[in-house]
Amino acid sequence: MGIEEALGKFTYGVYVVGVNCKGRLNGITCAWVSRVSHRPPLVVVSVGKKRFSYGLILEAGAFSVNVLARDQVELARHFGLKSGRDTDKFAGIPYHTAPSGSPILPGVAAWLDCRLVGTCEAGDHTLFIGEVLHGEASDSEPLLYDPRDYWT
Repeated sequence: MGIEEALGKFTYGVYVVGVNCKGRLNGITCAWVSRVSHRPPLVVVSVGKKRFSYGLILEAGAFSVNVLARDQVELARHFGLKSGRDTDKFAGIPYHTAPSGSPILPGVAAWLDCRLVGTCEAGDHTLFIGEVLHGEASDSEPLLYDPRDYWT
């Protein structure tokens, strides 16, 4: 086994990172999301530089993190397998907005409303650092990433 197999043993949750840029909503399924600070509460989201959400997050200066619940694999596929350049991913999808205007999905295990406070280049991705301004959790168990749910 090599490097890719070793990295394949990392465990992740499944998240939909949402953005509202001048009224244009988009969401992208991400697995590379983590808390990085207690005070202030900070999270980091890794987004590929070629993704449509990349520029929207930079311009909006805010984003949401929707921690998907265990029964939301189809929602993860919906936001992860097509581009917001070509389709309105929120068409027909219920949501409400966080104080920043970022979209929050119903039935998630938790959600965070974040103000973009920094970025860091990381290879073919950029790390977006967000200060958590608002958030809520439910009793739902979070969805854990299993590539077989998406790529079989």
